[in-house]
Amino acid sequence: MYCKNCGTQMDDNAKNCPKCGAPNSSINDNGGFLWGLLGCCIPIAGLVLFLVWKDTKPKTAKSAGIGALVSVILYVLFYALIGIAGFSAATMGF
Repeated sequence: MYCKNCGTQMDDNAKNCPKCGAPNSSINDNGGFLWGLLGCCIPIAGLVLFLVWKDTKPKTAKSAGIGALVSVILYVLFYALIGIAGFSAATMGF
């Protein structure tokens, strides 16, 4: 395999070019929807995957991170609505 940036021959399993340091583009980084869904269903997994893959698979890491972020925002909104509903019910005497 050859580096797409400088043309230097490099090992097929190398993450970066030994000469110029460019990342090996043969790593599958498609930013799949399922990684985002996993991050949304299990936010801690999405956060961990984001932190682990942010340098080697940036698109996939972004998907998992966005899924986790969406999940956390939805949890906060849900609990805010429950709090508002509980406060409203308490002030109305229910």
